[in-house]
Amino acid sequence: MDDSKFGTRDARGHYSPRKLITYPPVFVWPLQPLAALRWVFKLPGYLLPWNAFYLISGAIVWYFLSPPLDQMANPSLIWIAFIFLRNSAMVAAYFGAFHVRLYVQRKQDTAFKFNPRWPATKSKRFILGNQNIDNIILTFASGVTVWTAFEVGILWLVANQYVSVISPAAHPVYFAAMILTVPLWRALHFYLVHRLIHWGPLYRLAHRIHHKNTNPGPWSGLAMHPVEHIFYFSCAAIYLVLPFHPIFAILSLIHAGLSPATGHTGFERIALDDDRGVDTNGYLHYLHHKFFECNYGDGILPLDKWFGTFHDGSPAAQERMRERLKEKSLARNARSGA
Repeated sequence: MDDSKFGTRDARGHYSPRKLITYPPVFVWPLQPLAALRWVFKLPGYLLPWNAFYLISGAIVWYFLSPPLDQMANPSLIWIAFIFLRNSAMVAAYFGAFHVRLYVQRKQDTAFKFNPRWPATKSKRFILGNQNIDNIILTFASGVTVWTAFEVGILWLVANQYVSVISPAAHPVYFAAMILTVPLWRALHFYLVHRLIHWGPLYRLAHRIHHKNTNPGPWSGLAMHPVEHIFYFSCAAIYLVLPFHPIFAILSLIHAGLSPATGHTGFERIALDDDRGVDTNGYLHYLHHKFFECNYGDGILPLDKWFGTFHDGSPAAQERMRERLKEKSLARNARSGA
């Protein structure tokens, strides 16, 4: 399988797509309403293929795989275990699908793989020296546990009528708008939380655990310290202070729980053959894992561009990042010298 049609490799074999990272034509001036509308529905775009999958999965979970609300007023261990196992099964199936195809079967070998090395199996940085084992333990023991705790807590609040619930039939436009904007809210929340946990004390306490994965794979997506998981899954809490329906929180949690798999595959493209494939859009976040100090967002909202931390994969962006970090280092040394 030939990836040279789409990108290049350096002397160490590291792959870079020829196509530079760009933002969608939404938050631009002058406005481009037709281009923005096309982006919402085109493939790939805002909804297709990934966000539509997360939203549909969330709807199925809420309407068919969630406990009756009256049972959550005093949730039994059986219902809590059911939610935990259901969330675990979704993560195992979704993350596992990427892992099996790309890392076990190695269907495309290293074609479109950013870093040609495979996950570490003998490294002191990871539990039992194995990157995948380390990541899987953190994903389920901490990630799915915190996700489940948020979900149970929110359903408990609703079941005990501490939060009033709107009717979709009475507010159809608002209901649909809130569902369709879940990925936008997630993008904003992720950026804000991500910048926060790069603050020195929080980074050393928690976020450094995630950044052990300089060569990420699918299981790296939810491999975080429990403190970071609490920040990360707090995306569902915003809906409690707005006109509320439980599906908003469920969709937000499922989006947060599943979407890291695609951004951490370590591959730019899941190839079907030499010419066809599905983009993961993973290069933006891979550069963050590689360089740490760029691309804090997820590529929908141009927040990195606005705040000067955007890296589009070009040599010019690399040079701008070097200059920015040099200036930051000089300023820090000047303050410590004073």
